[in-house]
Amino acid sequence: MRTSQFFFSTLKEAPADAEVISQKMMLRAGYIKRAAAGIYTWMPLGLRVLRKVEGIVREEMNKAGALELLMPAVQPFELWQESGRGEQYGPELLRFKDRHQRDFVIGPTHEEVITDVVRRDVKSYRQLPIHLYQVQTKFRDEIRPRFGVMRGREFLMKDGYSFHTSFEDLVREYGNMYATYSRIFTRLGLKFRAVAADTGSIGGDGSHEFHVLADSGEDDIAFCPTSDYAANVELAEALAPATPRTAADKAMEKVATPGKMACTDVAGYLSVELTQIVKSIAVVSDTEDEKKTFALLLLRGDHELNEIKAGKIPALGAFRMATESEVIDALGCIPGYIGPVAVDHEKVAIFADRTVAAMSDFVCGANEAGFHLTGVNFGRDLPEAEVFDIRNVLAGDPSPDGQGTLEICRGIEVGHIFQLRSKYAKALNCSYLDEQGKSQIMEMGCYGIGVSRIVGAAIEQGNDDRGIILPKAIAPFEVCIVPMGYFKSEAVKAAADQLYTDLKQAGVDVVLDDRNERPGVMFADMELIGIPHRVVIGERGLKEGQFEYKGRRDAEATMIAQADILATLQGKLCAA
Repeated sequence: MRTSQFFFSTLKEAPADAEVISQKMMLRAGYIKRAAAGIYTWMPLGLRVLRKVEGIVREEMNKAGALELLMPAVQPFELWQESGRGEQYGPELLRFKDRHQRDFVIGPTHEEVITDVVRRDVKSYRQLPIHLYQVQTKFRDEIRPRFGVMRGREFLMKDGYSFHTSFEDLVREYGNMYATYSRIFTRLGLKFRAVAADTGSIGGDGSHEFHVLADSGEDDIAFCPTSDYAANVELAEALAPATPRTAADKAMEKVATPGKMACTDVAGYLSVELTQIVKSIAVVSDTEDEKKTFALLLLRGDHELNEIKAGKIPALGAFRMATESEVIDALGCIPGYIGPVAVDHEKVAIFADRTVAAMSDFVCGANEAGFHLTGVNFGRDLPEAEVFDIRNVLAGDPSPDGQGTLEICRGIEVGHIFQLRSKYAKALNCSYLDEQGKSQIMEMGCYGIGVSRIVGAAIEQGNDDRGIILPKAIAPFEVCIVPMGYFKSEAVKAAADQLYTDLKQAGVDVVLDDRNERPGVMFADMELIGIPHRVVIGERGLKEGQFEYKGRRDAEATMIAQADILATLQGKLCAA
């Protein structure tokens, strides 16, 4: 490709409303153009990157035995009503009526449609298992689309769905997809981790997320550097302390703590460690029969509540934070001074984190404004609480697999695989006849990759103050040729054209910058758009039989003999 034959536009500055690095860089490099909030046009340069990502995803899915199809972006709403997700999904589901006043949605995902496809045509166990996937544009009407293609409303996604006669066969295919996704992200040249994750609103039993590691990532990942353990912090288990609770050593005492409501303020005022404070988080679970469960969740002062874990407490379920009036009604005290001692257990349920259950002589709220209790102990001053793992893990916590301690890093979720089991198959009556001719509900798996999100995540992982740094596999071009004085020197023009021809014949994805621009402009543009390898051809170097080579990550350029440049580039591309 020659730049003179390409639609090529870069910006010196990113638009003022661009928020994250990838969004700024993609706009500056001319990868994308904003059409509306969370909706972008992929320009030729960005589309080359997108298609390379898509190509690797498609190749590996096909190798894994999945079959590609293409489902409609527009879906009949009646399918969503049938699955029970019509109202559950909320306002992110864009709905509209056609000219006949029939209800439709723009698909944010395709569990309902694919299940409808399979239930229509698959009737016998002999037709299973089957794995169908597509690469298609989705739409989710995010209330605040942010971060460019990282959290847009319209995005390109690979979504696949497998159907099975048994859970054991689903587990087999789940393992196949775990390995396939690992190969995909390895081929993309990205630093990533697969982590155990919560299934969320999709449902099902087991799931793993695939995260591109980046300091700007939205998610915290807990991992053990000395083992294979990795999990989203939302799911990572916080083990109970290895040492048992020590015996009570102090008498409980009510002390004045005027105006001290935050744990750090209380610890400082009383000259105790934050780890000796127990904070009480008041929550309410609203049930369908309009009854309320008011509960206190007890955490150590330096720990954070994990709402997903807490939501799995059987007696609590889905919950919300209690209002001030609800706290006063249940405890007779304003928030900031509440605690678990001497409460009405008919009105208040108490659930303690594992770490809290091992504490003694701790400090907590006295349920009286301006006061806290010190020297508090379970079994003496209050009943033993029901104990659950309800906190986020911290760096240094023991790894749940017993193989070391945890570290925390940041990641950007770009893939997610689920063992859906029978949630959608049962709702839509997706069944088959087994060997005895008996009708059985199918087992399902679901496997998604954010194709357009990968581009943003790769840039979040690979960039510097000059621009984008992409792996060779997904860079818009592998090599750029930058001739100095292309229109002034016949020797430079001839050498540049010859190298361009040689690289193309060798199967290298190369671009020749034949614009009539200053060298500084061409250098800046090629670095901005993220081309891994650059060759500069100038009259001075030609006289000495040399070209200048510089890798995108190299601090300095090196001179390569003109006769060796092709072999050198091929060697570097193979090594990459």
